[in-house]
Amino acid sequence: MGLIAEERRGAILIWTLDREARLNALPDLGDGDEMAAACERVNADPSIRCVVLTGAGRAFSAGGDLTAMRDRRDLFEGSGAAIRERYRRVVHRIIRSLYGLEVPLIAAVNGPAMGLGCDIAGLGDVRIASDRASFGVPFLKLGIIPGDGGSWLLPRNVGYARAAEMLFTARSIDAETAERWGLVNRVVAHDNLMDEALTTAAQIAAQPPQALRMAKALLRQGRDMNFDQMLEMSAAMQALAHLTDDHQEGVAAVLEKRPGAFNGN
Repeated sequence: MGLIAEERRGAILIWTLDREARLNALPDLGDGDEMAAACERVNADPSIRCVVLTGAGRAFSAGGDLTAMRDRRDLFEGSGAAIRERYRRVVHRIIRSLYGLEVPLIAAVNGPAMGLGCDIAGLGDVRIASDRASFGVPFLKLGIIPGDGGSWLLPRNVGYARAAEMLFTARSIDAETAERWGLVNRVVAHDNLMDEALTTAAQIAAQPPQALRMAKALLRQGRDMNFDQMLEMSAAMQALAHLTDDHQEGVAAVLEKRPGAFNGN
């Protein structure tokens, strides 16, 4: 069964993790290829300006399939070397693809986000949680560690001490705690989650698309650059932005006190 159900709304793409009966468990062996292809389609399509990612049913994603772990099948079959290679080619491909998405990603977390599911939610540039959401990284409880890069990502989202508490205790946190710790931008009533996510997506999608993608690249790459490197990259991107038609439209719109109408040129 495929991982993602896709819906297009103008410049916004909605991805729904679509394994409701399994609490959107992942990954199946084909999920890396599917996610990579989906992200590449977005990156190659300048008409897409924002992606919203949510889960079907009552969970965002329960993470890894415990029955597959127990039975040592699928991702978890064979030797240590074989399992390592599947992590690299399946799990890491999902994470790398989402991290490399060139347009802003909104995670609309509709329910529990556990393990890999929590780390996928944490890849959202903007993270909005239902009041029914919860977050956890219970890897140690299962006798394993974050094999998905979560030990790099989570401290960047909540700080080292809070990431350590979540990982070392294997306790879950509720949506309100996640908001207080900075794991999510805000918490909304469950029935309002997608309306809130789509309203935010529409505000993002109203921005000039070339500059929007450059702005995301600056934020992402700036996490691992020194200040001088960031200044050089900013100057180069800014020079390109100044030459776009959308820049001229943006200046005109502000001077004329009207919304900008950006076409990506």
